[in-house]
Amino acid sequence: MTAQVEFHYDFGSPNCYFSHLVIPEVEKRTGVKFTYFPILLGGVFKLTNNKSPMEQFKEIPLKMDYMRLETKRFIEAHNLTKFHMNPNFPVNTVQIMRGALAAEKEGCADRYIDAVFTAMWEDGKKMDDPGVIQDVLNDAGLDAEKIMARTQDQDIKDTLINYTNSSVERGCFGAPMFFVGDEMFFGKDRLDTVEQEILNQK
Repeated sequence: MTAQVEFHYDFGSPNCYFSHLVIPEVEKRTGVKFTYFPILLGGVFKLTNNKSPMEQFKEIPLKMDYMRLETKRFIEAHNLTKFHMNPNFPVNTVQIMRGALAAEKEGCADRYIDAVFTAMWEDGKKMDDPGVIQDVLNDAGLDAEKIMARTQDQDIKDTLINYTNSSVERGCFGAPMFFVGDEMFFGKDRLDTVEQEILNQK
């Protein structure tokens, strides 16, 4: 039986962006497609009493320095040369995460996800500004007006809340989080372990 693999993500996490760029390599080697599962990271933090690393470790400069070193190593290892820290960080991602669900319903989730991750972590766009979001989607050849209108549908809002709650119920406390069947793995640095687990379950 082929392993079922889920990527629980929020566009506001640079580590989710890094994972998004590396996932195709894993998919190619394993022949298994990842399912993208949108969650609201702020909601996850609230439900689990967690905080972002920048909040957790702001008083521990040596830890922050090491985290930056590990990020640099990951970027170099995977040649992710287009990454730039978003000057607007942190960004409220409610609209763009709802947009991911709307784009899925419109059949253009892959293009939407690529466009939004690029805007966030390569182009430094302020992706909680509705006008900026609309321009990014239009430039990507997507129907921005239709997608953004659907983000206001109650079923879209409820689905994002339900996805977030469901993720936490399964053990999620942050992002990126991966599930290979019932096995859970946290962080971009666990993608090699995720890959091995996929092979183990094939």
